[in-house]
Amino acid sequence: MTQLITPAELPNWVPGQIIAASDTLDWRGVALRGYRYRGQDVYIPPMRDYMIVAYERGLTPMERCFDGRWQHARCAPGTISLLTRAQRSNWNWSENVDVNHVYLEEATVLRVASEAMDQHLTEVRLRDVLDVEDPVLTAGVAAIAAEARAPGLGGNLYVEAVATQLSLHLLRHYAEVTIRERVDGSQFSPSQRQRLTDYIDAHLHDTLSLPTLAALLGLGVCSFTRRFRSSFGCAPHAFVTGQRVLRARRLLADPARVPKQVAADCGFADQAHLNRVFKAKTGMTPGEFRARHGGR
Repeated sequence: MTQLITPAELPNWVPGQIIAASDTLDWRGVALRGYRYRGQDVYIPPMRDYMIVAYERGLTPMERCFDGRWQHARCAPGTISLLTRAQRSNWNWSENVDVNHVYLEEATVLRVASEAMDQHLTEVRLRDVLDVEDPVLTAGVAAIAAEARAPGLGGNLYVEAVATQLSLHLLRHYAEVTIRERVDGSQFSPSQRQRLTDYIDAHLHDTLSLPTLAALLGLGVCSFTRRFRSSFGCAPHAFVTGQRVLRARRLLADPARVPKQVAADCGFADQAHLNRVFKAKTGMTPGEFRARHGGR
């Protein structure tokens, strides 16, 4: 299997002065490095991540060999080059330039692609793009570079949001995807249903958010919600509420159970919340239900 190099290893193959870096920041799935390069002729081994190169200063003729084909361009501020992951390449330029590299990890791009297309994807490959003027890519790289140089409040969340936008833009305009075959993508499999219902039952007293439930099955929120409706015949919130009411009915049948504790054990905010939801679902208040079933 071919060894893929990381962004931190790239200077072993392309020497340059680092002028910006996100190495010490708590970013997930995305990284940035800015370089000041002299003109050089280099070979780059296959990289682990997708790479966006934004030219920030200097003008240079550029040649690149990608899949055995050479391209020629003049790269200047505003120019973008793209390099897909796991791709060998040769680069040759003669003038000094400053560039920003944004690296997107495979998991980040696949997650965005899978959610956007509602498909299980096995591969995303960027096309051979040496020079393009794309304001969306330029602005996204600039925003990430600015955050690396001067981190602000919620920097990791901000950068992840920009990385998601960049990934989606790349998918729309510069990528080819490989879709994994599946038998039925409209519903959960029996094992997925069981895993989901077991988790809901075990955490019914907790806050159950859509992102948490979707992540349990490795799905995006939109895809998860569609499949949930198809599998259970209702929205996730309605299903969880129904399960809470069912548990409340069982617990209220025990006269030793205090209604306030029943509310907490079933995941209701308080006893008043239990009263409202229980009556809406059953036509009775918890007290009326308990009286009818012989409780005190």
